[in-house]
Amino acid sequence: MAWIVLVVSGVLEAVWATALGRSEGFTRLAPTVVFGIAIAASMAGLAYAMRTLPVGTAYAVWVGIGASLTVVYAMATGTEPASLLKIVFLLMIVGGVIGLKLVH
Repeated sequence: MAWIVLVVSGVLEAVWATALGRSEGFTRLAPTVVFGIAIAASMAGLAYAMRTLPVGTAYAVWVGIGASLTVVYAMATGTEPASLLKIVFLLMIVGGVIGLKLVH
């Protein structure tokens, strides 16, 4: 169960990071509200997962999922340019996350 919560929390990290960027310094209400809800839920999920998973592993997986999805979303929406090297490096992050799960 901790792994499922951790993955969902990683997805929520991408949500709050994207909302933070769209909030324009907390001057836009809707993205600011999404940011607040998503960061609270993401941190709560990370804290829950860390009760049974090693802190380093849980944090690395959480960050890896969140960072990867944030970049993928930005590339998919055209706010960040895509390149072959970016995709390769993102796949390396995803591979590292999978590796951490396999060795746990």
